[in-house]
Amino acid sequence: MSNLARVIRLTLRHRMTVVASIFCSLSVAVLWGGSFMAIVPIVDGVMHGKSIPGLLNEEVERATTRIAELEAEIEVSRQELSDASPEKRQTLESQIQGFEYLQNYNAKWQAVCQRFTPLAERWLPVTPFGTLVAVCLTLLAATLLKSVFRVAGTYFTARLGHLAGFELRKEFYRRTLRLDLGTFRETSPGDLMNRFTSDVGFIARGTQTLFGMAIREPLKMFACLIGAAWISWQLLLMTVVIAPLGAYAIHWLAKALKRANRRALEELSSVYEHLEETFSGMKVIQAFTMESRERSRFHQSSKQYYHRSMKIAFYDSLVSPITESVGVIIIMAVVMAGGYLVLNQETHLFGIRVSAEPLSHGMLTAFYMMLGGASDPIRRLSGLFNGLQQAAAASDHVYELLDREPTIADPPVPVKLPKHLGRIQFREVSFSYQPDELVLDQVDLQVERGETIAIVGPNGCGKSTLMNLVARFYDPTSGSIAIDGVDLRNVRIRDLRDRIGVVTQETLLFDDTVANNIRYGSLEATDKQVEEAAKQAYAHDFIVEKLADGYETLCGNGGNRLSGGQRQRLALARAILRDPEILVLDEATSQIDVESERLIHEVLDKFVQGRTVFMITHRPSTLKLADRIVVMDHGQIVDLGTMDELSERCELFRRLAHLDYRQSA
Repeated sequence: MSNLARVIRLTLRHRMTVVASIFCSLSVAVLWGGSFMAIVPIVDGVMHGKSIPGLLNEEVERATTRIAELEAEIEVSRQELSDASPEKRQTLESQIQGFEYLQNYNAKWQAVCQRFTPLAERWLPVTPFGTLVAVCLTLLAATLLKSVFRVAGTYFTARLGHLAGFELRKEFYRRTLRLDLGTFRETSPGDLMNRFTSDVGFIARGTQTLFGMAIREPLKMFACLIGAAWISWQLLLMTVVIAPLGAYAIHWLAKALKRANRRALEELSSVYEHLEETFSGMKVIQAFTMESRERSRFHQSSKQYYHRSMKIAFYDSLVSPITESVGVIIIMAVVMAGGYLVLNQETHLFGIRVSAEPLSHGMLTAFYMMLGGASDPIRRLSGLFNGLQQAAAASDHVYELLDREPTIADPPVPVKLPKHLGRIQFREVSFSYQPDELVLDQVDLQVERGETIAIVGPNGCGKSTLMNLVARFYDPTSGSIAIDGVDLRNVRIRDLRDRIGVVTQETLLFDDTVANNIRYGSLEATDKQVEEAAKQAYAHDFIVEKLADGYETLCGNGGNRLSGGQRQRLALARAILRDPEILVLDEATSQIDVESERLIHEVLDKFVQGRTVFMITHRPSTLKLADRIVVMDHGQIVDLGTMDELSERCELFRRLAHLDYRQSA
């Protein structure tokens, strides 16, 4: 429950709402327990043709008579004490103490009745029927007031639950943005979506339950138990000795429910992952007619989740019968014990004093109703265990990722980069995603300021990985990358990436306007600057001529309302607007038609001047823009030179350039 405790601490920041919620629960509990005391004047008074003032007067007279009787008993015992033997003296002394205790009890009760008698005679009805009407109206008023507090309490607890969900989602999103790309390789989008939606939803509902029914129902139970204890705490104690057995059973079920919920959440993540994979790969599934195979896979993952859910349902079904059975056993015990005391006008049960004076029918009935009033919250609480254990399991699932520290982090004392970025040096750079799978192997490369470097190589040779290291999406497993002698690991990540522009083959646009997608390169850019960047990327014409709302056209999720070439030109415009000192083009012109490519090359020929550019490409037309070309294979640099030099001496380069490989590593 430690992670759920962290959620509670998060919720406690909203002190006023928490206080209001608890106050409403406390008020409901007091009114709930107090309502059962109304049975006393009905059973002992109205049903015997008496009013409350009459009952109080009778109690005063009874207490006066009882005090006098006890005084006489004490006097007789004291006279016998003077002539008694040592053995009998001890018995008489205990007897006198008992009489004095009863005398004191009756004196206090007499004082209470005398204090309230004038008030009762002045304000309360003096007829039995009038008393019944007054009691009923009081109960109605208490019920209405209790309903008001319940409505207010429900509102405040709902607010706490939604605030907890809101803040958790914000924190989860903030932390997710900080995670390195390595974590995203290990964690699927479906799992992340499950944590964002289902898990946080379970936590929010659990928080509502925790600050709502989980507080209100125990308070109602305690209010009833306090009332029962006031009538006879000894009788109450004797009737609840069996409760620990029920508590142990519920504790065992709670642990089983948490385990089952945790596993169910894992199975639900796999369902989300499969759905995400299906929706993103629908074209491939239909093209290869694999619908039946995917249905089978989904059936298996859904069936596993179904079995987990049924296990939870089984455990959950046990909670209520166990608590109900324990409650019935307790009530049966108290009914038999109380009936024996009242019917025989006894004050002792199994030799133990249960009450100072014999209980009246009204007091015993109130005692029964108090226990019944306590059992109802217990029954309600039994239904909360699954929700709370579900929230606890979801908290563990969410905080598992929240507590994960990114492997790519800012250094304790960052070093500032020079005002103008100069030489970039790769020194014996090696990298692997998995310990036994080397992607880059001892790469050495020196790039001067303003130089344009093209990188070619077969798929999987490490081209894109090498560029990911430049932007510090990953850190080298060994070796280093430095700019003007400053190791990138000693630089603040934001300072580095602010000066780098990246255009990839898999162009990503956000579900926003065309203008805002371009402005993503520089949020401070004016509309004129956005338009100028679009013109340089040869995107302006299709924006104003082909898009219905021009620059205010929504691109759709992932830019799905635009063609591949249009998306790439917008991505290039975004990079141009950023005006980076280091530009990385990862197959950036792979989906552009020949005419657009020719025009963009003219733009790039001007745009690359004065900045360091890395281009991953196999197109001869693009390679002509490079000052030098790096040829990679199996994670190593196998050759380096100009296009003319490599065309003469490097067979791998000639093969790659002429076959026009368009896929990046």
